[in-house]
Amino acid sequence: MIDKKYLLNSKQMARFVADGMLRFDALIPDDINQAAIEEFTSNTPLGARTGRPLHECFAESKGVGRLLAMPEVQGAIQSLVGQFPRYDHHAVHIVGPRNPNAQAWHADAIIDLRTHFDIQFYYFPHDVTADMGGTKILPGSHLRAINVTEISRYHHITGQINTVCKGGTIVFVHHGIWHGARPNLTDKTRYMFKLRLNPMFKQHRLWNTDDIDDPEVSRNLGRMQPWYGSPDGRLEIVNRIHLWRYLTGDPAFDLQFWMRRLENTPETIYPAESR
Repeated sequence: MIDKKYLLNSKQMARFVADGMLRFDALIPDDINQAAIEEFTSNTPLGARTGRPLHECFAESKGVGRLLAMPEVQGAIQSLVGQFPRYDHHAVHIVGPRNPNAQAWHADAIIDLRTHFDIQFYYFPHDVTADMGGTKILPGSHLRAINVTEISRYHHITGQINTVCKGGTIVFVHHGIWHGARPNLTDKTRYMFKLRLNPMFKQHRLWNTDDIDDPEVSRNLGRMQPWYGSPDGRLEIVNRIHLWRYLTGDPAFDLQFWMRRLENTPETIYPAESR
């Protein structure tokens, strides 16, 4: 069991529910970053097989393996998908120099409509400048189910995040997040490591809940994204309430009376003598 101080707190979990992502800049030290880049450039087998417990994977890796052993990474993973997650898959995304091609907006979860969720993390082992591209991510898109690239006609969406960052940055995302690779206009090769993990236990209060009653939790859950319209923004809030109820086990949780209004289906017949 990881030390409680490394777990996410309730305010962070509320941000994850609202945004579908949590970003940790320059979290991984440079020696691990350099070891990871060496693995990626030398095609070193990273030692993982789909369906294995994560703790049985990457044992020989001096880059990714050491990264996963860091308590800060373990704490975030445990908070989101539990102590013994299952390895799903990974990919090393390499974009060569002077590559003008951009990946279309897409989501990986074509038919995955569970309240339960997998996580992916995007790890950037080196500095990523604006010209180098990185990965574009649309916060708050994770609860809006789409069929892979049906949103590919869009190019720039208000509120999107382009991952310009320092080396060692990790972004944890919900499996439904909209994202895509951006062009690399520099003379350097760009690397990004993606890992997907499945929960093996119910995702019930896995984080540090000491601040569960902090007013900022509700504020984070209710924060709108700039690309939402008025009617669909309401739907996003309702979806977040459903997810927060699942994570906390609190069936009465609500934000600004949204769910109590929808759940108000009285069955009591008005007394005849009062008619």
